Amino acid sequence: MPANIEIKALVSDFEALRHKAEKISDSPVQVIPQEDTFFSCPHGRLKLRELGPACGQLVYYLRQDMAGPKHSEYQISNTTDPAGLKQILAQAFGVLGVVTKVRYLYLAGQTRIHLDDVQGLGKFVELEVVLQPGQSDAEGQAIADDLMSKLGIQEADLIEGAYMDLIRK
Repeated sequence: MPANIEIKALVSDFEALRHKAEKISDSPVQVIPQEDTFFSCPHGRLKLRELGPACGQLVYYLRQDMAGPKHSEYQISNTTDPAGLKQILAQAFGVLGVVTKVRYLYLAGQTRIHLDDVQGLGKFVELEVVLQPGQSDAEGQAIADDLMSKLGIQEADLIEGAYMDLIRK
């Protein structure tokens, strides 16, 4: 299964962080409205990400719920019928909840930098260091630590869990 090292943190100054991300990004920002529907799942997390009426991704992932850099394994399957798939998954597994956000995506080397404006929760930053074959978690964590420093992300701002967990609290 593909894997990455992830961190998630609260953001106090979204615009300042956007400017820092733009400076280290390898490409222009992509602004992506997303609606993630989370389904009951006995092991890991299962969500359907709707990116448009004919564009979605079914995402299954395993990740520890802890603050700081953490290992995450995931599988993604694309769909051209997210509404139909959501209906089937809702009937089969039940819906835990929905997360609606606008994601500002920056790419820096092998890292996806997400600045997320999450409806009802606030503003957050996620780093996803996509591990290359044979690359260790320690190498991924070193990359995440370096980017945290460059972006000014403080350890005190790190959070655990998914946005869905925060919404359900």
